[in-house]
Amino acid sequence: MYLLGIDVGTSSIKVAVVDVNTQQCVATAQYPDQETEIKSIKNGWAEQSPMEWWQNVQQAILKANTNTNFDPKEIKAIGIAYQMHGLVIVDKTQQVLRDSIIWCDSRAVEIGESAFEAIGHEKSLSHLLNSPGNFTASKLAWVKENEPEVFAQIDKIMLPGDFISMKLTGSITTSIPALSEGIFWDFQNDEISGDLMDHYGFDENLIPEIKPLFSSHGKLLEEIAILLGLTAGIPVSYKSGDQPNNALSLNVFKPGEVAATAGTSGVIYGVSDELTYDQESRVNTFAHVTYTKEKKHTGVLLCINGTGSMYRWAKHNFAPQASYPELNKLAATSPIGSKGLKVLPFGNGAERMLNNKYTGGQVLGIDLNLHQQADIFRAVQEGIAFSFRYGLDILRENGMQPKVIRAGRANLFLSEVFAQTFVDVTGIPVELYENDGSVGAALGAGIGAGIFKNAEDAFTQHQVIKTLNPQHSEQYESIYQEWKEILIKLL
Repeated sequence: MYLLGIDVGTSSIKVAVVDVNTQQCVATAQYPDQETEIKSIKNGWAEQSPMEWWQNVQQAILKANTNTNFDPKEIKAIGIAYQMHGLVIVDKTQQVLRDSIIWCDSRAVEIGESAFEAIGHEKSLSHLLNSPGNFTASKLAWVKENEPEVFAQIDKIMLPGDFISMKLTGSITTSIPALSEGIFWDFQNDEISGDLMDHYGFDENLIPEIKPLFSSHGKLLEEIAILLGLTAGIPVSYKSGDQPNNALSLNVFKPGEVAATAGTSGVIYGVSDELTYDQESRVNTFAHVTYTKEKKHTGVLLCINGTGSMYRWAKHNFAPQASYPELNKLAATSPIGSKGLKVLPFGNGAERMLNNKYTGGQVLGIDLNLHQQADIFRAVQEGIAFSFRYGLDILRENGMQPKVIRAGRANLFLSEVFAQTFVDVTGIPVELYENDGSVGAALGAGIGAGIFKNAEDAFTQHQVIKTLNPQHSEQYESIYQEWKEILIKLL
């Protein structure tokens, strides 16, 4: 018996097939091989085509099916993880009305700030646990204000994972964690926020049917099953934003546990049993995958837009023919501190932890007689690690004091330079695991379909593969403080 996990990332689609008995991945595939384009029509805008996601999902599944380790007909449930905060809108025939305004798009910042003022800071923070900010609800308000002819045709709004689920099943659903991610959920009243809906002039009929996150969100359509070589009628039994799902994949369920990821964006995500919020909305609180009205587990999320995206930019512009493993080895030949070169990796939209300011990326202190390729790539990785430290200090201000951080051995955590710098500059040990987002989505599907008795039952084979401990914290502290001083002056 197998489970299928689909991870709808910004760069590509990744799928994993997991054996229920061993909880191990038996097949994985990614599509496309090249990173998916982010359309940026104007400065600070970021869009992608939902139909391109759907085409890529199909190709990734078909690619995985070529693996002979499993029979696709024995897949019993599907789980979906997805890039958070994106807006997908469809009409009554489930046709997409425009490209998705994705998570790193900055166009709705002013709209969200206006809503924050109108609703009231304290009421927004205590009920929504966030400012409306640049999240999904504010993106929808931008469409209403700027594309009224499109807005008038909307039947339902969705997040990216809801859209893929709709294409698989024909059903449109949402969940409390998903609504909280879009800043639609009132945590105090346990309902869709009337204040937000009234302020933006949204009809509640735009919101899909609300279902438990771990439950059937629809059954695989026969024509889609035939197309993908799967069994008709199996459920999509789990849908989660990528960061709560990353926490799930690392068995981070309990209050006090913390996960990190460093993909296109960088995230530290900690679980709490309190309805906490940051007064400045620099970090954000959403309903965790285990949230219920009785057990209010939340996820406190620090997001840095410009992590893997910064590394990708550096690769494409300074070493386009090199592979990431080659660049990681090259970076390791540069000394700690990159010979004084400093990088601020904030060039991928407004940064929430910088109070929604867009500073642009910065490469500072270039010495034309000293610095070489290796120094550039080490400085990029160190700058990304420093941005994590800056955000972690904000989390500490808000009461989170992690003793250890769990991360998947993927993306930037594949680099020894980045991983060790992260540990050294934060001063917190990191446990590395093999699971990634697509594997987590598959395990989540098993929980939602009742194949596993509970969340703990899905992780009985979960093993740490490596623990990194601080080694150069004292040396990095002064370098970090220099970097921070540059950032503060820029802000």
